[in-house]
Amino acid sequence: MSGAILAIDQGTTSSRAIVFDAALRPLGVGQQEFPQHFPYSGWVEHEAEDIWSATLATARAAIAHAKLIPHALAAIGIANQRETCLLWDRRTGTPIHRAIVWQDRRTADYCQRLRADGLEAMITEKTGLLLDPYFSGTKVAWLLDTIPGARTLAEAGHLAFGTIDTFLLWRLTGGKVHATDATNASRTLLYNIHTGSWDDDLLRLFGLPLAMMPDVRDCAADFGVTDPQWFGAAIPLRGVAGDQQAALIGQACFDPGMMKSTYGTGCFALLNTGTAPVRSTHRLLTTVAYQLGGQRHYALEGAIFVAGASVQWLRDGLGIITSAEQTAVLAERADPNQDVVLVPAFVGLGAPHWRADARAALVGLSRNTGPAELARAALESVAFQTEDLLAAMRGDWMQTAQTVLRVDGGMVASDWTMQALADILDAPVDRPAVIETTALGAAWLAGHGAGVWPDQAGFASLWRSDRRFTPSMEPDLRRRKLKSWHRAVAATLLHADG
Repeated sequence: MSGAILAIDQGTTSSRAIVFDAALRPLGVGQQEFPQHFPYSGWVEHEAEDIWSATLATARAAIAHAKLIPHALAAIGIANQRETCLLWDRRTGTPIHRAIVWQDRRTADYCQRLRADGLEAMITEKTGLLLDPYFSGTKVAWLLDTIPGARTLAEAGHLAFGTIDTFLLWRLTGGKVHATDATNASRTLLYNIHTGSWDDDLLRLFGLPLAMMPDVRDCAADFGVTDPQWFGAAIPLRGVAGDQQAALIGQACFDPGMMKSTYGTGCFALLNTGTAPVRSTHRLLTTVAYQLGGQRHYALEGAIFVAGASVQWLRDGLGIITSAEQTAVLAERADPNQDVVLVPAFVGLGAPHWRADARAALVGLSRNTGPAELARAALESVAFQTEDLLAAMRGDWMQTAQTVLRVDGGMVASDWTMQALADILDAPVDRPAVIETTALGAAWLAGHGAGVWPDQAGFASLWRSDRRFTPSMEPDLRRRKLKSWHRAVAATLLHADG
């Protein structure tokens, strides 16, 4: 055994797999996109079989690229898109419907009814979450209430519920393991983050049988072994975490007060608050950061639904770019005298607003507005939304006042975007030497669980910065830009109010 670890990073638009050696260096990579399905406005779905085939193909490709035989792998770790969920028949392993993606808004009215019934406070107290279609609980209730015969199958014990990690574990182990970890469980609206168990009151509220729920384990734990048919070897599965928590771990943010923000399809900022959960008064989420050795650590989280997806909109919706790399080049050429603001509420606004009914708006257009100004507005919208999150975190936990933000995800490759982020936040931004931090976090969990990689302190000592971006924007300009942003958001919310 070489001590090499296979990390599976199953994301919203693609599956990615990376083999790391014992020194945390990438040896082999595989990546494959899969289709997105939009049956109706606000609905987003994935074919579970597409996710499975892409995951299996990329894992095999990464192993081949690393020139390793599967027996040489010490373990596999999984990071996954978190709130996306599905149901499958235990007897056949076949999903009864497409997976409903975290971006999906079909249960907005259901959430509003529960809120009107005065149930949000109870749900928040138990889960640390707000009532929003983003989370899995209302999605799975919709599946049971909508798919003919689903509730009968569930009550007979024939259906299994899971987020994507659970489905992959089931498939990888040949149906032998139905489990998840504490971070993914904490994103379902069904898990009590204080007791560390599925909550009976919440299961009753959403009409879900306990028998369909997976076992909840530590992030570094025994999740079984792969069926040899997949890789030609029974490889231990030893680490699982939701992708944002995996990135927090990959950024070595183990100390309270450390913060990371991941910029992919959406943007997710997590602040480590230690072993005690912090109740947000600014509409942030209280969530499980990780659980190791039976000890839960918590985080405050701000979720932005659209970050890199704004760039995809420039490319696929407007056709003004052909690749993401062109966005920063255009933004650099934008007219500084035009105050164009994009509020990217294409699938609603996340934290701290939580308005599922909001829709995107462009403010400040003129006849001179062109692709350069739109590109700048798209990139700056990411920085503005992050500032909203950081301001809320400062209100909830004052220790964030001098936070250095560690960043990762596809967007951080853009120097222009990261400098804009530092300028708008008025805070340092650190880009790591290894930007595949989600996969690295999953790899560390698996390696730690298999006993072949260092402990937290040892892992943290290996973290290296590629570049630090420091604020350079004039304070008056920063204030003017933020004022324009806040006015644009207010207009967007006013429009949503009708």
